[in-house]
Amino acid sequence: MRIRPRAAGVICALLCVGATALSTPAGAAGTGPAPDTRSLSVEYFPGPHSEGRYTEVPATAPERLGKSGRSAPLSPELTSVTALQDSGPTADRLDLVVMGDGYTAAQQGDFQADAKAKIESVFQIEPYKSYRGLFNIWTVDVVSRESGVSGDPTRNTVRDTALSSYFWCADTERLLCVDTDKVSTYAAQAPAADIVFVLANTTKYGGAGYSDVPNTVGYDGIATMSADNPQSTLIGAHELGHSIGHLADEYTYDSYGRYTGPEATEANTSIRDAAYQRQHQVKWWRWMGEQDPAGGTVGTYEGSGYYPLGLYRPTDTSIMRTLASDTFNLVGTESMIAGFYRYAGALSSEVSTVAPVRWYTPLRVRLASFEGEGLAEVRLRWYVDGREVRSARGQRSVTPLQLGVLPLLGRSRTVTAEAVDTTSALRDPAARKAATSSLTWTVGTR
Repeated sequence: MRIRPRAAGVICALLCVGATALSTPAGAAGTGPAPDTRSLSVEYFPGPHSEGRYTEVPATAPERLGKSGRSAPLSPELTSVTALQDSGPTADRLDLVVMGDGYTAAQQGDFQADAKAKIESVFQIEPYKSYRGLFNIWTVDVVSRESGVSGDPTRNTVRDTALSSYFWCADTERLLCVDTDKVSTYAAQAPAADIVFVLANTTKYGGAGYSDVPNTVGYDGIATMSADNPQSTLIGAHELGHSIGHLADEYTYDSYGRYTGPEATEANTSIRDAAYQRQHQVKWWRWMGEQDPAGGTVGTYEGSGYYPLGLYRPTDTSIMRTLASDTFNLVGTESMIAGFYRYAGALSSEVSTVAPVRWYTPLRVRLASFEGEGLAEVRLRWYVDGREVRSARGQRSVTPLQLGVLPLLGRSRTVTAEAVDTTSALRDPAARKAATSSLTWTVGTR
């Protein structure tokens, strides 16, 4: 559970997460429907090198936008969905949906170019780079009547866009909000949606991170960012740290003082110092003293989870502390990789594991494609009745007969393909277990 900050203007209990339903009873007869007063807690970054902040925002477009958002209702048959990257079945992949706002019909080519550029920027960051093969990436063309977004270039600028994107959300210039109901409507057009990126057609720096958005589509979060501002890329990378890696923010608020609560559930925040972690083998004790790609060595640095005192983080800085850093620390990297595998598996096959196969059936499997700096080290093994057939290591297609299964009557056998990521970036046994995927077939007796 993520700890939410008690920022000015935010009425939220210490461990409050997600959306706060502030529903109003239906109005009296003849008065029309009650206004939508739902609110959501969002994270934003006041500047491209700043630490984050939280505030409450409307779930839907505010009335001050006037005509904004009055674009024609969605027509699914006119909505184009493109596979920017289709790496495997949606059930076995982390599905990222990218959509734009403030792009007219004539600008959909611009949106596609912006989406590709933004995705490429995010996937230059490790561990996204090495594990890109676990993602499917879909773009959804969203057509707006007007180009640009509200609040750009001035606070009073109003544009009629499909998703009602607007700066000056919650009276904060760089906070870029959307109508989450409209986002959900378009996200539903993709084959699947685990995470949603909204690219606003603007060069102005800004963005926001929505977590725990109530929706029926199934996605876990929305990240908004300026499409044509390269510094906004890190907003998306940071927000995925929350939704995929379940990582805590490592920045602090002076007003929070000392944390006195129980141990944090997030992997990168703890009440325990280095000596305690080593002695009791808890939290990131396995990484203590290691040189970290984010800088310095892994230890316990006081100040995390919004509290300057009483909570520790693994490194002095990282992308979860400030956007001045574009690097996850070792603890964060491990959590991100484990998160990838919560959504996706390295192994898939078009050969059903439900019905029995024959001794001559080719069992073809597909391994996700891994690249980057070689963080992923996936090995493929084959087993018959739980015993490895070493001669078949690494083979993508075998028959049970090639594995030594003979067509004997009266005895069924099992054949298992197992993919294990042996990357050195995983040290926690639970994370290593999550990075293992397998498929098992029963070889029929007839």
